[in-house]
Amino acid sequence: MELKNKVALITGGTHGIGAGITIRLAKQGVQLCIVSRNLNKTKIFEDLDLLGVKYHKISADLSKKDECERVVQETVDFFGGLDIIIHAAGAAAPGGLLTGADLVWDQAFNLHVHAVFHLCLAAVPYMQNSSEGAIILISSSAGLRGVKNALAYSVVKGALPQFTRSLAFELSDWNIRVNCVSPGVIRTRFQEYLSGEQVSNNINNRIPLHREGDVDDVGEVIEMLVKSDFITGENVVVDGGMSMRIV
Repeated sequence: MELKNKVALITGGTHGIGAGITIRLAKQGVQLCIVSRNLNKTKIFEDLDLLGVKYHKISADLSKKDECERVVQETVDFFGGLDIIIHAAGAAAPGGLLTGADLVWDQAFNLHVHAVFHLCLAAVPYMQNSSEGAIILISSSAGLRGVKNALAYSVVKGALPQFTRSLAFELSDWNIRVNCVSPGVIRTRFQEYLSGEQVSNNINNRIPLHREGDVDDVGEVIEMLVKSDFITGENVVVDGGMSMRIV
């Protein structure tokens, strides 16, 4: 896909991985609709102004069906089309079966899984009209292996690679590619809760490459998947080898 002047809808695009890919695509000349629950506590719009890219920002709660439909329609109304969706919005969902998972279960599915369904349901007809499109979902290495005390989070993230495969097959006749990225321990505000001991354990014992990832490690892969015209239905793991080892 030639990126210049394409239109991308990026959820969770103001912080972390979402912000990283927002800036990457802006540098490629992509027109951007950036969706976040809170648009105020971020400097990303200053960066976009410096780059001179055309962008539109929307405050929305994507755990709600009508909000998903609204952001797609507002994007199309503003730019006249839609070529790329990157669903980077997400939130922690701590707790095991008997230790609080029931308190976050529904919200985790609404934000991580149901939002993808409703965004795609609203957006795909516009992509069909142009016979081209790219959809990128953000899963997690937590969705690939059993995880203690994060039952809801690991289950919803585990659903996204299968969503990717099924949707990619369904949309292939229209040249709409669907791919997924599964990051491991990436240094964003999402990791701020980790203690020094946990960080040290990750680097020394859990991650074979002995470092945390950063947003550019993930953004580079997402940009490649958006551009590539011959990759669809794949889940690319970006975790320094953490999920591939046994010990």
